Amino acid sequence: MEETKSFILAEIEKITFKKVDSDDSLIQSRLLDSIALVDLLVAIEEKFGINIPTAEINPDNFDTVQKIMDYLSKKIV
Repeated sequence: MEETKSFILAEIEKITFKKVDSDDSLIQSRLLDSIALVDLLVAIEEKFGINIPTAEINPDNFDTVQKIMDYLSKKIV
């Protein structure tokens, strides 16, 4: 999962031009706006070959890198 975390951190930095830590807020802090969030989700879907349902795109699943990791651990087998 360390490779997954590195990928997510790199994608966020590529999209926002900012470095973040695992527990930094991405959505509620407005670091990721709706377009940046879509960019991140598309990158995740392409990298891991998964589909993220619209209903699951919320701060509970995507507000921090750690929450994204927790979410992906349930989706990636």
